[in-house]
Amino acid sequence: MWGISSWRNKVDLAFISKRGSRLSMQKQMKVVPLTLDLLKDVNKANDPFSIFGRIVPSFHHGSWSIEEELFDESKETRFPDDHLDWESYIDRKDKAVFLAYLENECIGQVRIIKDVTRFCYIENIAVRKEYRKHGVGAILLDEAEEWARVQKLIGLSLESQDDNLAACRFYMKHGFRLGGVDVYRHLHNQHIDKALFWYKPFEKDVDPT
Repeated sequence: MWGISSWRNKVDLAFISKRGSRLSMQKQMKVVPLTLDLLKDVNKANDPFSIFGRIVPSFHHGSWSIEEELFDESKETRFPDDHLDWESYIDRKDKAVFLAYLENECIGQVRIIKDVTRFCYIENIAVRKEYRKHGVGAILLDEAEEWARVQKLIGLSLESQDDNLAACRFYMKHGFRLGGVDVYRHLHNQHIDKALFWYKPFEKDVDPT
């Protein structure tokens, strides 16, 4: 039977081992812009994800507050693959796709575009299921932010569905704030109740002109 100190040591060692494995993977990973040779890897990171709860937003005194509602049962779903003119994202200053690779395997991607609001709008971010919670998504967000700053944009923005709780938690963890809710955007889709719009403004010294 374990003593308390023995149990803590085992937990600490497991945490250190997991963290070390994560850092090692991140060091081996590379993120590159989309090229003609890499078109075959687009959508490879579009794996299923779990629906286990939703965000319940409310607006009071000029600001949004958020509560979480967990469902009694979870389910898996998957977005359909996007079929776009992917070549139009290559070598452009108004939009881009970045792919994350580990040992020549595509494990994630982020698709971004310069929005009329002068935010960098993240059209899509995806990570292969087995590589989630290893920092891949954070690295892709960093890549999007670096691109946005080079383009002299004022921040990052994106849309999520209220029932994609894991994604919403991820965005909040990385500095995004809820900026709006649209109950009509997906009126044609009975499975989506609300569209949530998230924003991560850059520093105030970014010139908005």
